[in-house]
Amino acid sequence: MGNAIKGKKQVFNQPASQRHNTMETLLKIEHLDTYYGESQILRNINLQIRKGAITTIMGRNGVGKSTLLKTLTGLLKAAKGKILYKGNDITDEAADKRARSGIGYVPQGREIFPKLSVFENLQLGLEARRDRLRKVPEDEIYELFPVLGQMKKRMGGNLSGGQQQQLAIARALVGKPDVLLLDEPTEGIQPSIIDDIETVLKKLKNSGEYSIILVEQSLDFAREVTDHYYILERGSVVLEGAAEELSDDHLKRYLTF
Repeated sequence: MGNAIKGKKQVFNQPASQRHNTMETLLKIEHLDTYYGESQILRNINLQIRKGAITTIMGRNGVGKSTLLKTLTGLLKAAKGKILYKGNDITDEAADKRARSGIGYVPQGREIFPKLSVFENLQLGLEARRDRLRKVPEDEIYELFPVLGQMKKRMGGNLSGGQQQQLAIARALVGKPDVLLLDEPTEGIQPSIIDDIETVLKKLKNSGEYSIILVEQSLDFAREVTDHYYILERGSVVLEGAAEELSDDHLKRYLTF
C-alpha cells in the first residue's frame, strides 16, 4: 500500500480515493482553527465532504471531534479559515441560517425534549425545512424508524436511550438536510438499536440524497458504513483515506491509548 507523508498528515492515494475525489464536493473546510476561550482546539483543519458519502471523523477523546461539528454548524465560531458549503462561504453565518440551508445536526447526548411527545419532537424538525413543508413526513420517518410510529404519543423522556437516539436522528431528517452531522450516535446504545442505526445510515447513503459526517468511537460500527476517514490528533488531521485503503492497524494507531 503506497502512501505519502505531508507534514504530520498521512494521506493514502490509491484508486479508491481517486474515485472519491471525482464525487461532487458539498462541504469544504480550509485551514480551520477554533478556540475554546484561550485554548486552541482545532488547528489548520482541511476536509472535503463528498455528496452521497459517509465521512467519518475519528480519534481519541478530547482531540476536537465534537468541536469540529459544532464549528461546522455555527455553534462555535471559527477563529481562522473557511467553511464552504455548495461553493458559498458560510464561515460567519449563524447556526439557524446554516440549519435552514440544509445542514442537520444530531449532538452528542441527543438533546430531545423529554416533556414533548415523539411526534411533537419530530414537528420541531420542520423549522429547518427549505420547502416550507409544515407536515411531518410520517411515512418516510416511520419506515426508517418503525418504533417511533408505535410510540408517537409517548413522551420523549420515557423512551430508552436508544429510542431517544433514533428520535434525534429522525428529527434532523424531518428537516430534509443535505448534510447530516452525527456526534457519537452509538454511544451508550444497546446493540440491537446500533444495528438499526447502521441500517438507516446505509439506506440514507444509498439514496444518494444525503452526505453524512459521522463522529464515532466504535471502529466496528465505522467499518460498516464509512466511505472516507479523517483521523484527528491534538486538533489536527493526521491521517485520511478511503475506507478500502486504511487497515484496522492504521486506524487503531490513533484510537488506542
